[in-house]
Amino acid sequence: MYQGNEQAERDLRLFRIWLNATKTVFDNVLEDVKSYGLTAENFMVLELLYNKGPQYIQTISEKLMIPSGSITYVVNKLEQKELIRKEQELHNRRYWKVTLTEKGEKLFNEIFPHHVEAIRENLCSLNDEQKEQLTELLKIVGLNAKD
Repeated sequence: MYQGNEQAERDLRLFRIWLNATKTVFDNVLEDVKSYGLTAENFMVLELLYNKGPQYIQTISEKLMIPSGSITYVVNKLEQKELIRKEQELHNRRYWKVTLTEKGEKLFNEIFPHHVEAIRENLCSLNDEQKEQLTELLKIVGLNAKD
């Protein structure tokens, strides 16, 4: 069995707690997403288009970290549901721009407030100051991990 120093034990404990908390909150939020008949990937694509406007498939893949082979499947499924529209670029036929349809926007207008509420419920054990502190701490950890 690993016997680290006090700092290593503290770091490992923090990591386990952080991982478990993240998984629990994510699982709860994923259940909310599934209740709308969407997968996590479907929801992420719709949310990106809703908040950022039309995007190229390659850009969606990069921003959401969905592999290029999978993003085509996700986009095609959303297109079949008439929630998005794909348009091939005239100047470069390898590029497809994806746009939220009126039906997709209407659906997202209906479900997004409920989704936000589900997230809020999962974070309600923290007060505003604690949420700000946690936000700043996670930024620090994330930026440091990138370096």
